[in-house]
This record gives sequence, structure tokens and C-alpha cells, in this order.
Amino acid sequence: MRRLALPLLLALVVQTLTVPAAVALAGTTKGAPPVTPEPQQTITRQDGFHLGRTVGLVHGPTTDPDAERVVRETLEQAGVRTVRDQPADVTIWLGGSEQALRQLNVEPAEGLAAEGYVLAIGGKNVVLDGVDTDGTYYAARTFAQVVQGNQVDGVEIRDWPTMRYRGSIEGFYGTPWSHADRLDHLDYLGAHRMNTYEYAPKDDPYHREQWRDPYPADKLAELGELIERAQRNKVDFTFALSPGLSICYTSDSDYQALIAKFESLYALGARAFNVPLDDIDYNTWHCPEDREKYGTGGGAAGQAQSELLNRIQREWVASKPDLAPLQMVPTEYYNVSETPYKKALREQLDAAVVVHWTGIGVVPRTITTAQAAQAKAVFGHDILIWDNYPVNDYAAGRILLADYSGREPGIAEHIAGVISNPMNQAAVSKLALYSFAELGWNPATYDEQASWHRAIAERAGGDRKTIAALEVFADLNTYDSTLHPESAPVLAARTAEFWKTWQAGGRDEAIAAIKPYFTAIENAPAQIRQGVKDPAFADEAKAWLDATVLWGQALDRSLRLLDEVAEGNGAAAWTSRQRIDALVTQAKAIRDTRLPHSNTYPRIGEGVADAFLTEAGRVHYQWMGIEPGRTASSSQGTYAENVPDRMIDGDESTYFWSNGAPVTGDEIRVDLGAPRAIGDIAVLMGKSGSPEDYIHSGALEYSVDGSSWTELTRATTAEVRFTADTTARYVRYRALADNPSFWLVVREFSVQVTDGSELVLTATGTPAPAEGSSLADAVDGDVRTAYVAATTPTTDDALTVALSSATAVDRITVLQSGDATAVGRLEVRTSAGWQEAGRVGAAYSAVTLPVTTIEAVRISWASGAVPPQVHEVILHRPEN
Repeated sequence: MRRLALPLLLALVVQTLTVPAAVALAGTTKGAPPVTPEPQQTITRQDGFHLGRTVGLVHGPTTDPDAERVVRETLEQAGVRTVRDQPADVTIWLGGSEQALRQLNVEPAEGLAAEGYVLAIGGKNVVLDGVDTDGTYYAARTFAQVVQGNQVDGVEIRDWPTMRYRGSIEGFYGTPWSHADRLDHLDYLGAHRMNTYEYAPKDDPYHREQWRDPYPADKLAELGELIERAQRNKVDFTFALSPGLSICYTSDSDYQALIAKFESLYALGARAFNVPLDDIDYNTWHCPEDREKYGTGGGAAGQAQSELLNRIQREWVASKPDLAPLQMVPTEYYNVSETPYKKALREQLDAAVVVHWTGIGVVPRTITTAQAAQAKAVFGHDILIWDNYPVNDYAAGRILLADYSGREPGIAEHIAGVISNPMNQAAVSKLALYSFAELGWNPATYDEQASWHRAIAERAGGDRKTIAALEVFADLNTYDSTLHPESAPVLAARTAEFWKTWQAGGRDEAIAAIKPYFTAIENAPAQIRQGVKDPAFADEAKAWLDATVLWGQALDRSLRLLDEVAEGNGAAAWTSRQRIDALVTQAKAIRDTRLPHSNTYPRIGEGVADAFLTEAGRVHYQWMGIEPGRTASSSQGTYAENVPDRMIDGDESTYFWSNGAPVTGDEIRVDLGAPRAIGDIAVLMGKSGSPEDYIHSGALEYSVDGSSWTELTRATTAEVRFTADTTARYVRYRALADNPSFWLVVREFSVQVTDGSELVLTATGTPAPAEGSSLADAVDGDVRTAYVAATTPTTDDALTVALSSATAVDRITVLQSGDATAVGRLEVRTSAGWQEAGRVGAAYSAVTLPVTTIEAVRISWASGAVPPQVHEVILHRPEN
């Protein structure tokens, strides 16, 4: 949010201060490290001091061993060697001291909100006065932040959290966190003044599928250890049990099984509980008694769930005075529309139950103050936002490292808290969790970009080089299709500027400007591994770090390719092109160890890094004479391996599949490579098993330049067909409205070219291709594929390429694999018959012809040579 410039703010504050020692109100003393989350009130003083080597530590009424542990650790790091349990020259009053506060002219914490505290430093005294033990613990955490070496500056901090619930819910699908992950996570929450951890991993069978079954002894022991660690960090361990897949609401035995599970965690020390009923079909009953009692529909489900939760709240929770209010996750856990289900919860669910809500969508781009107010009104209960950021179970192959954005600070007026559903990667999730801590504690000062930069700096330990590397890496891992619909925005801006400069003739200038950034991409992973102090970060991000190195190398090599093309060095350019393709292949072979990411490759700057390589490849293609081929793209991300190219492969059994529901402005596009006369267009969406996965309201449009678009037709059906009679390079189908939660499948997006400009080449011959290869691969316009012969050639073996029409050609280029170059005689057929044109025998063989109209090309292989591996036979036409 926007704030007053600091000098003006200080001037206004100084006029209102009544403490004589106060000099400023600005969050931190000049030169001191910032306190995060930012305190509600900070007054700097002029009476700081050195702690020295001996400190007195005196206990007050709101202290406890956890706060003392933090203080002692801080003192040890500051060089204090002796801590006495009595006043000394420098004394720390842990848990408050009315006398010390009076001496400092500071009001005590009494009257502040729960978890609030006062930290007062001055006159050789440090007072950590919490309104409760949690508050004193947070005062100790803040004290740890303000100590600089052995020095403390004078300060008065009066602080309290704005939101009641602050923290995380481990509620994702896929590989759950390890026990070590969770222990470390609880330490992180406590250190950042977050007070909530909810245990709800979807793939813990005892949480969901086998919810009735008791935890085995070893798992129960782990849960007990987590509860103990949570208590040490002043974190409420909230145990969630998700019975919705099989519960019979009218069954007393099911109720007793649920309570027995809760009792087993209560015995371990858990004092907060949740019943998630999300991701179930509430139209399906699991016993006939439920159908008979409740009927059907959302209202019936809301009544059944309310009765179950009311019984838990009234018979169990209310009987234990040390329990927090019961929580629940509704089946309709997003949007603010009035429904029979929500009405039932609003009118029948016990008022004490806290209701989770994800926003107006499952992963909404924004959560506004007005939406939060609507949510509280429509559910009629306290709202706890389960925020699906940075969770990545729906974004296979992605880690989400962008800022935590789109949440208005004013939501705090209407909700009880905000908790994060993090990634399968616990340590990597800390980048986002840092900002959840700041928003939850003090939303009035929350600045999403500033918070993100602080989170980066924390991970980097303040090291400048590591900060820069993390920022580069995070940019490549920005896209999530929801909060951040732009992929790699920094890289995208740089590559756009590169092509602008390049096309204006500034080749050297363009390369010089972007090469350092490509080098930074390649080098970022090594710096992150060296500079990020948390080893779990590099371990969890390994697949993405490894892939980033390869993409950086490919981008850097693409600059060499462009240089070599500009210099006319075809052999070197082909070597570079093969190296680029090999690097991309290696990058796409990498897999993370966790589900769902183990099923696909790490997405690195997708749609930007690969687009740059594709455009560099187009420059190479154009120079060699390969006709611009069709490409397909989508503004959305890709689910698993169902990439956009499958829209144009001529096979309706393959398809592009998005990784989320299209929103207004999302599009699918076909690029013909050059302006062409076009005719029939067909956009075939949806598939068996997901027939609703199509753009439900869209416009079919065309463009010559990619900037100005003309509409052809609009549709609301899964299959869109239109006959155009125009010239276009680009054809797109664009969403005119947000989809109703359905994703997008495109089986085929066909565009007929009618001007006869497409020259069709047909390859025949011997030796026969090896398994997985075909003769067509030698003439498919794609140098990444190759005709690979199964055997070495013998006499009369030849590769023949027939043209769909006689065409003037001035150069023939044959590209072979660099490590397997066969030798052969190159011939062309004209109206006069076959005639020799030259020889092939290297990875790059270019034979120049006098401009000749030819009908076919033949390579007669030398007997006994290595098996041919022909990536492409290219016919260069003079007009190109």
C-alpha cells in the first residue's frame, strides 16, 4: 500500500510524542535492522547501550521457558558470557517489571490485544512485557531482531497482532512433508510470530481415506513431537480430520470414531481441531439413513454437516475449556454466491464454529475487503481464509516464488485470519510464508513487493550476490496462472527489448545488452546453493535449479547461434543448434522426487525462455530456407505433458490441456509463420471424460501482424468451425468470460492454407528407419527430429525427396547428426532427368546450385558408411 514519505511522517509524529527521549517513529532506529513483521508502534530513544559480557535476567509474571530460551540464545550470539538470575548493571526484565517501565516512562502491556507485548530498551534496562506468555515470547523474538552485535539502541515498541489466525495449513495433494520438514516449519512459524499450523495433508491416509482408523504408534509419536514443538514456538497445532469421503452423518459409531481420533490427539496436547469437508460430492450419501433423513441437494448437505459439527462443538469442544473453537472447511469453500448449502450453514451451524474460505475462487487473483465482508455475511460465521498460495499441487512442474499479492489489507476488518496452503516443498514455501506473517500481523503497513524483497533477503542471509541470484531464479518461477498470470516478467521484458533492437539492425547492441542476464540465469543456481543458508531450500529446489542451469546455457548458446547465422557460418550454426536442442532435452528429462511434480519436467520461464529459443530458431530456419512452420501457443499453463503443440499435430487423440480454468482474455493461438491465404478453421475442444473443458464463451479472430485483430465469429460450443476468406498469419480463439471452473482441452486447432504456398516434401527410400524414427522426419521442417536408419547402407540405398510441385531452388542443405555423418552423392531431378549436384559427408552439407527448377532430390548412400541420421533436407528457394 502507499505510505507517507518518511520525512513527512516523522515530522507529523514528532509533533505528537510525549516521551522526552523519543526522537522518531519509523519502525527501526537508523542503522538498525528492521523488525519484521513491522510493529504496530515504534518509538526510538536516545539511551541505547552495550549489553556487555554480564547480564541480569529477572523473571516477571508473563514469562515462560520458551521466551527465556530465545533471550538466552540471543545473548549468547551477542557475546554475553554470564547471565545472572538477579539485577545487574544491564538487566533484562523478562515477563514485565512495573518499576523498570516507570523508570523508562513506558506504559505496560496490560490492555493490549491477546499476544500483544511491549519491548522497552533504555537506561541499561530491557523490559519484555507480554500481555500473556505468547506476548512475552514475541517480545523475545523482537528483542533478537534489534540486537546488533553487542549493542542495543533505545526503543519502545508496543505491538500486537491484527489477525487472530496467522500461519499455514498443510492441506495440499501429492507427497506430504516429512517429519523433519514439519518440525522445521514450526520453528519458522514461531520465529515469524505466526501462531497456527493445521495438519491436513490430503495424502495422509489416516487424515482422509482411513479417517476412522487410529494412527499407528509410530505416527502418533511423530504427531506428539510436532505438538510439543508447536507449543515451544507458541503455535497452535490444529489437527484436521477429513471424513467426508465416507462418513454417515446419522451414524453414532462414525461420530464416536471421529471423537476417538480427536481424543487421541487431545491426549498428546492438541488444543485446536478442524473438520474439513472440502473436495467431496455432497450429493452422494454413504448410508441410506442419511438420504432418508436429509433428502437431497446442497441444503440437505449443509444440514447434515451442521448437525455433525454442532454435536462436536457442543458435546466435546464445549466440555473442554482449554479447547479453541472448532473449525470446518465447507464443501462450497469458495465464492460468495447465495446457495441452499451456505444458507443451511448460516442458519444451522453453531455460531462458535470458524469457517474456512478460499476467496471468490479456489486460487483467486485477488481477495478484496468487499469480498471478505460478503463471505462473512453469506456464511454467517467467523471467516478464516485458507489461501491457496503458494500451493503448487495444481501446477505440476512449478515452484511458485513470486510475491504474495492481491490481498487488500482491509480484509482484516471482516476475517479472523489468513493462513497459507504451501507447496509440496516446505523450505521453498518460506518465501511466501514470510509475507503471510507480515500481512497477518500488521496489514495496515503491508507492501507486497517490499515484503517479497525482505523475504528474498532473509533466505539469502543478506548476501548481495545471493539476493540477486534468488531474484533471477524467482522471476523464472513466477507464473501460477492465477495471482501471477505473466511468466518470467523480467526476462520477458528483456527479450522483448532484444528483438526490438535486433530487428532495428542493432545486432551487437542487442546481444551485449542481454548476454549478462543469460549468464546470470546460468550462474544463479550455483550462487543459491552456496549462499542460501538453509540447505533444505537447494535440496527441494534441486530439479528447478538443475534445469535453470541448462536453460541458461541454451539461452546463451542461442546468442552464438544468431551471431553465426549473421556471419553466414552454417556449419557452426548447426553445431550450436544441436547443442541448444540437447540442452533443452536434458532440461525436460529432469524430474522432482515429489508428486505431482515427479510426473513432469520443471517449468522454467515457460513461454518466455522457450519462446526466445524458438524465435532464434526461426532466424536460423529462415536463413537456411526452411519455410516458417506452424506453432501453437496458449496464454495458460500446461497440465502435465499436454503441451500446445498437440493442438496442431493432426491427431485428435492428443490434446493441449491447461492447468486451470480460462479467464477473460485467455487465448489459444496458431501462428502460420508468415501471412497466408486461409480458408476452413476448426477449434475442437473438450474430450471424453471432461466434455466441459472448453472456452464457454469465445471469439475467433485473425491478425496479420499479431497486434491488430479482426473478429470472425463468436461461439459458446465445444467445437467451433468457420470458413474464412482472408489473409492471416495468426488465428486465435479468445475467452470472452471467465470459465465456470472448467479447464481447457483442445484436441485440434486447424487452419487451412489455400494459396498453394506450402511446398510439401515426401521422403522415401532405404535403409529402413529404426524403431521410433521415420523417413518423414527428414523433411518435416523440424531439425529436432531425424530419420535414423536401422542399418548401414548398401549398394543402391538412397533417400529420395519428392516435391509436391516443380520448384526453383538455389541451395540444398543436408543436416546430419554430428556424431554420425554418412557419405553420399547428391542428385537433383529436373525435366531433363537426374543429374549430380554434389556430395554430402559432414554434419552440415550445403550444395549451391545455379537456380534450377527441380522435381526431386536424391542422396545415394555410399556402401558401408555409418547408418544415416538425417535431421533435415532443406531446399532454399531464391525468393527466400
